[in-house]
Amino acid sequence: MQQSTSTSKTKTIWVTGASSGIGRALAEKLALQGHRVYISGRTSQTLDDIVQQFDSTYGSKATINSGSQLIALPCDVTDDAAMVNVLQQAGVQDLDTIILSAGTCEYIDLPNLDINMIRRVNETNYFGVVNACIAALPMLEITAVAAKNASRERPHIIGIGSMSSYLGFPRAEAYGSSKAAMSYFLESLRSDLGDRMDVTVVYPGFVKTPMTDRNDFPMPFLVEVDDAADIILRKAVRRPLTIAFPARLNLLLKSMTLLPRLWYSGISKRLRRSGAGS
Repeated sequence: MQQSTSTSKTKTIWVTGASSGIGRALAEKLALQGHRVYISGRTSQTLDDIVQQFDSTYGSKATINSGSQLIALPCDVTDDAAMVNVLQQAGVQDLDTIILSAGTCEYIDLPNLDINMIRRVNETNYFGVVNACIAALPMLEITAVAAKNASRERPHIIGIGSMSSYLGFPRAEAYGSSKAAMSYFLESLRSDLGDRMDVTVVYPGFVKTPMTDRNDFPMPFLVEVDDAADIILRKAVRRPLTIAFPARLNLLLKSMTLLPRLWYSGISKRLRRSGAGS
């Protein structure tokens, strides 16, 4: 059984959606900082390959921090029953931070408003976050008790949302609604848990990942995944309520929430996929 070795400097962190994209980038950077990082995704072999590649690349270098570790923890965040005890079964005894990065994206093609697709996306992006929180909260509470005695920092919940939840984006009826639900869920958790743990919701714009590589529409202010991870980690240190980037896109979209008619009558049309009708 894995024993917790968390101190004020070395933390135990769980990252869902760590097979690729933002989740993987965050997990590897955190491990390089010297933390014990459990990485989750659906496919065991993919996670094992990530761990092996990390170890072979960094394990023998003097620059790696003592205790740096990636640990594969395969799971399906949409499996309600399996998720309840997934951490205990892996021998995790307490947690300092969870990063909820598991996500998927599918687009609606009207007039086919596909209920099965909408459910599928919400199962991962929304209910997957709920399931991960159900699994992690007992261990975060252990850390919260220790934090009251000043022996550890308060636990931290970080959820990777999306600026698509600010406004209605073309074809994003499934994706945007799932991210909006996720954000509200985490904000409500903050209301209930804010006296003993911190909750940060991250609102990225377009980040270059395998998921966005499939997009066939304009993605303004596209951010490289390593840069996105650096921004999140740098800002998360201060435990803000939200992290939003890139700044120019955030400013534009926040402005449009005050001018919704302008957004829906003109600007949003520019984000339609190539060849879509105007």
